[in-house]
Amino acid sequence: MGRGDGHDDALRRWLREAGGWLVVDGALGTELEAHGADLQDELWSARCLVSAPHLIRKVHLDYLDAGANIITTASYQATLQGFQSRGVSREQGEALLRRSVQIAQEARAIFVEGRSKGPYAARDEYDGVASRARRPVLVAASVGSYGAYLADGSEYTGDYGRSVTKEALKNFHRRRLQAYAELLEENDISIPAWFSFTSKDGANAASGDPITECAAIADSCRRVAAVGINCTAPRLIHGLVISISKVASKPIVVYPNTGETYVAETKEWVDSAAAGGGAAGTDFVSCVGKWRQAGASLVGGCCRTGPATVRAIARALREADAASDADADDDYPAVAVL
Repeated sequence: MGRGDGHDDALRRWLREAGGWLVVDGALGTELEAHGADLQDELWSARCLVSAPHLIRKVHLDYLDAGANIITTASYQATLQGFQSRGVSREQGEALLRRSVQIAQEARAIFVEGRSKGPYAARDEYDGVASRARRPVLVAASVGSYGAYLADGSEYTGDYGRSVTKEALKNFHRRRLQAYAELLEENDISIPAWFSFTSKDGANAASGDPITECAAIADSCRRVAAVGINCTAPRLIHGLVISISKVASKPIVVYPNTGETYVAETKEWVDSAAAGGGAAGTDFVSCVGKWRQAGASLVGGCCRTGPATVRAIARALREADAASDADADDDYPAVAVL
């Protein structure tokens, strides 16, 4: 992305308004299941766009109440191809993609107007009404990988087979992105986008490509305003942020999972050590300050996290800033008053 581009400027402006960092929400599917939704379906959380939009709205609102600045739409696994395989027409599928954005906007309106009544609506002094009115509250359209559509866990490996070409992937994503773009144009909104990658080893993306190469390519894209890491073990995040910061000039976004391993055959998350995935999960909230110091400016959670996690992330970021300010005061030279 060229310097001074409007998309880049918008995100940087929001970061400045928020004090230098933004909190991204956490897992959607995890919370929907906690509220009783049955997600044993290839559409996963996108199934609730049809069956339980009120639950999606509730989860969005819980995350906003917990301190999130950015809520992501229930569209990670929502694809026109996936909808059509379930008997949903192309027109209806496009309407559901737009609806995913509208549901998030509805939750934002409830939050901004102070009408939240959920378990996370009780705020401490920092999270009070004045703070709510002041901080940016944004909606991000979630566009999942091709592997998410396959629903076979391949988004964690990047192994789509030799028959899936770059052109095939571009064609797969094109109309979904166009549907979101049309909604934004109808409302005269121009927004930035971010790219995030998963990593299993702390050096490469799931596909095996070096994370530095992936980040550099994303950083060079004019319409990309941030680049980062999602659904990756917390123990790998610090090193990945450092690597990305060496090749990218744009803000860095991170939203790790809890460190567990997804088993595609059983569609379950298990302890990483038990699955042969190395060290057990890390309480990543305790690492947030270190990630912030390394260069991350947008922080949230992915699979298996929830509103309590997001509230703790927001608190950790505030504490990291307070500690940084205290260090700066300690370094300030004394002035003799004569």
